[in-house]
Amino acid sequence: MRALGFSRPLAPPARGLAGCSFRAGFIAAGNGGIAAATNLVVRQASRTMLFWVYAAVIALSLITFRSWRAVLAAILPLVLTSILAQALMVWLGIGVKVATLPVTALGLGIGVDFALYILSIMLIHMRRGVPLSEAYFRALVFTGKVVMLTGCTLAVAVGTWAFSPIKFQADMGILLAFMFLVNMLGAAILLPSLATFLITRRRVN
Repeated sequence: MRALGFSRPLAPPARGLAGCSFRAGFIAAGNGGIAAATNLVVRQASRTMLFWVYAAVIALSLITFRSWRAVLAAILPLVLTSILAQALMVWLGIGVKVATLPVTALGLGIGVDFALYILSIMLIHMRRGVPLSEAYFRALVFTGKVVMLTGCTLAVAVGTWAFSPIKFQADMGILLAFMFLVNMLGAAILLPSLATFLITRRRVN
C-alpha cells in the first residue's frame, strides 16, 4: 500500500489500530489520513451507540411496564424517528461525525420520554378496567398537554439555531427540532394506533 503516489510504503499499523479495517485501497497521509480513519471509526461507533441506546430504553421499559407489547408500542415510533432523522441528515448533507453522535443520542433520549409519559398513564387506566380509547383520552388530558408544550418548546428553542452563521450549529438545530416534533407526534398519534392492535385490557391485566 502506498500513500498517494509516494514510493515509500506505509508503516505497519499500530497496535491500537490493528482492529480497524480500511475499505479504500489507498489512504492519505497527514490530516487527510486522520480524517479518513476518524470517519470509519465514527461510522462503526454510530451503530454501536444506537444499539446501546435502544437496548437501554427497551430494558428499562420492560422493567417498568412488564409488557413487551407496551414496549413495542413505545419503541416503534422512536425507530421511525431514527429512520426519518437519517434521511433528513442525507438531505441536508450532514455527515456522521464525532459531534453528531451525542446530538442524535440526545434527540432519541428526550424523544422517547414523550411516548413513555403517555403510555404509562394509559396503562394505569387500562389496568383499572377503562377501555383503551377512554384511557388514551385521559392520558392526553393528564400528560398530553405537557408533552405537546414540552415538544413544541424544545423544537422552537433549538430551531432558532437554524439562523446561526455556524453551519454545524444550524444543521443540528434543524435536526433536533425535527426529532423533537416527530417524536411528539409519534407519541400522540402513532403510539395509540399501535396500542389498539398490541394492547388489550386482558393483555394488560
